[in-house]
Amino acid sequence: MPPIVIVTDSASDIDASLRQSLDIIAVPLKVMFGSETFVDGVNLTSRAFFEKLEHSDVLPTTSQPSPLDFAEAYKMIVEKHGKDVQIIAIILSAALSGTYQSALIAKSMMEEEIDITVIDSRKASFVHGFVAVEAARAAREGQSKQQILDLIERLLNEVQVYFIVDTLTYLQKGGRIGKAAALVGSLLNIKPILTLEQSGMIAPFDKVRGTKKALARVLEALKEYAGSAPVKVAVLHSNVPDDAAALLAQVKADFNVVEEYLEEIGPVIGAHAGPGLLGIMMVKA
Repeated sequence: MPPIVIVTDSASDIDASLRQSLDIIAVPLKVMFGSETFVDGVNLTSRAFFEKLEHSDVLPTTSQPSPLDFAEAYKMIVEKHGKDVQIIAIILSAALSGTYQSALIAKSMMEEEIDITVIDSRKASFVHGFVAVEAARAAREGQSKQQILDLIERLLNEVQVYFIVDTLTYLQKGGRIGKAAALVGSLLNIKPILTLEQSGMIAPFDKVRGTKKALARVLEALKEYAGSAPVKVAVLHSNVPDDAAALLAQVKADFNVVEEYLEEIGPVIGAHAGPGLLGIMMVKA
């Protein structure tokens, strides 16, 4: 069976050691603070990003990889594994970024016939990162490309994700807020609970007064989904590690968790979500 390699982008927020252990290739996006440009995960870590964000007078912006960036990644994989290699690229939601389009154009740029499948995950951060991890593990286990594609489709259709941001300013300024714009404007400590709908857009799920009640509402929604079934879960955060650790402990107490992750949001997603985000991703095992 030809080797299968999983490609994603740096907005997948997969921990570097995990990514390397599974031979997942992450093509980096860029983050700009005014005239300064950084390459996500190369010369800008999550910690450095949030420190810079705290002291910056300008809001950061982001830039997708070029088709050439993806083409170079594909070529590197072919050089390492040979022309029979099968590549599956699981990419940040096309509704939020042009990264998917770059990955698709790069496929057409390949001079030789290489087996490349590019998937619009309709997800972001470690949500599509988790799917990439599961796909890479399936490849390691010797599953066929079709089996892996079926797994990816199931996970993308079933995964549940809810997140609470400390402020909607960053999502507004970055133009990624979609329907959630209707929730802006409350001065009463209303915490909008956001989700990613199947279109890949950010959308409002509910709004609750205070973070504690908002998290309780998220756990209630997840309990309706999972019940007592075994689940894989990730708690995501942007620069609030203690809050995230406490939330993960609560999730483990309330659910039949068989696999867990505690993941910090990277610079690209952090540029649009800002500090203080707490999120939960869950899927039945």
